[in-house]
Amino acid sequence: MGIIKEFKEFTMRGNVLDLAVGVIIGGAFGTIVNSLVGDILMPLIGIILGGHDFTKMSLHVGDVELMYGKALQSTFNFIIIAFVLFLILKAANKGRLSSGKDA
Repeated sequence: MGIIKEFKEFTMRGNVLDLAVGVIIGGAFGTIVNSLVGDILMPLIGIILGGHDFTKMSLHVGDVELMYGKALQSTFNFIIIAFVLFLILKAANKGRLSSGKDA
């Protein structure tokens, strides 16, 4: 069997297509969360903490600038995404259990 035909069969399997859709939706969801954190939550937290812009927070060590504010913002992004995924999986498992199927 030719390599092209094998590749086509591989990519047309249900799992691969489901994964591709998941990656695309995940990327879009990540963009929304980045905007939510960067444009709404972090400015509000900055106002509460005295008007700090977290993305500009940095530490100079010699000639190097460590942008720890951006790392902090990325950490908030991760926490929000992880929490939403937790809620989605919890709801899916609850639905699965209530329908009589094993989790």
